Amino acid sequence: MANRPLTFLTFLSLLPLICFSFSPENPTDRRILVLLDDLAIKSSHSIFFKSLQTRGFELDFKLADDPQITLQRYGQYLYDGLVLFSPTIERFEGSLNLAAVLEFVDSGRDLILSADVNSSDLIRNIAAECGVDFDEDPSAMVIDHIGYALSDIEGDHTLVASDSFIQSDVILGSSKIEAPVLFKGIGHSLNPANSLVMKVLGASPSSYSANPNSKLSNPPTLIGSAISLVSVVQARNNARIMIAGSLDMFSNRLLKSGVQKAGSSNKYGKSGNEQFVTELSKWVFHERGHLKAVNVKHHKAGETNEPAMYRINDDLEYSVEVYEWVGKSWEPYVANDVQVQFYMMSPYVLKTLSTNQKGLYYTSFKVPDVYGVFQFKIEYQRLGYTSLSLAKQIPVRPFRHNEYERFIPTAFPYYGASFSTMAAFFIFSIIYLYNK
Repeated sequence: MANRPLTFLTFLSLLPLICFSFSPENPTDRRILVLLDDLAIKSSHSIFFKSLQTRGFELDFKLADDPQITLQRYGQYLYDGLVLFSPTIERFEGSLNLAAVLEFVDSGRDLILSADVNSSDLIRNIAAECGVDFDEDPSAMVIDHIGYALSDIEGDHTLVASDSFIQSDVILGSSKIEAPVLFKGIGHSLNPANSLVMKVLGASPSSYSANPNSKLSNPPTLIGSAISLVSVVQARNNARIMIAGSLDMFSNRLLKSGVQKAGSSNKYGKSGNEQFVTELSKWVFHERGHLKAVNVKHHKAGETNEPAMYRINDDLEYSVEVYEWVGKSWEPYVANDVQVQFYMMSPYVLKTLSTNQKGLYYTSFKVPDVYGVFQFKIEYQRLGYTSLSLAKQIPVRPFRHNEYERFIPTAFPYYGASFSTMAAFFIFSIIYLYNK
């Protein structure tokens, strides 16, 4: 009994910390499940894992065939992100399977998947569901006899040096990646039916996908710039996926290795792998490019209170604040392409919002001369950023009978026609009755 007050006080002291830990204001995923083919990958890829841990992520390492694997318990997900470094696994153990992985992404959580040579059908099927199709030949690798990486041992040119990056600062960071990325693995193509998948690292025009240990009897199915080495997907629920065709790309060996591309005099003491995978993982786990909208307001011009409805031809003002998560804090998001629609079945008003460069976006317009139930609607989608979808409903009424002007100037011709008709009928009646 003597320890009970102390325990209660301890709980009260920890309560703010608990609330902060589960605060929705921090969008960054913090608990990540890492599934491996072999626990040796934990040490051979330690630089990549350490970069995640130093940024505050909690990594839970498990073998992909561990029978205790589970993503959720009592309907609640135990992890916010999933890293699949198990390209050869034929079947997950525990409660994890293809459907569970897809459901995990459908819930808005993030995924990093790395395939490799001889990848299993399970890994290929997960990638295919995300809009990525790996080469059908399980032994095929990306080969480049022109853009390969120079090494002391002349090999089969399967270690390629690629500098074909996506041009997006929000995905790869504002610091330019100077050195090429070393890649040794399998290539893939993007499903044209999936508009959400993007190529982040592409192969050179001289590359092709084939088995390096056998002669080509038929033309390769994947050639040139159509080959994607690393791709990303941002789903409509803002879940993010990264799919790479090489597990070695994340390894300490290639992260620390120097690189010189064949035909180039530039020699780099360190490849661009570490910067590439670090910056890309920041984007995947929402440390960059995550937007939120707050303080949506609208009111009549000259007023401050939000009305229950508007009248046709009213002048109104609309404003919203948009912020971007930059890893540690929310900063004002500055852009010139945020638009608002005044919408009923179709947009009656479409306005580009002005900004004060401090996160506030605003505009003003006149309510259209149409009454009904309208919506203030923002559908903002920009490459690399989470999409914003805002909708706020408001009715618009016509003028009441006592709100019209007594005499409408545009109706004067009709007034004249009415009185002239009455006068003509009166004159006709007099003439008809009293003229013999």
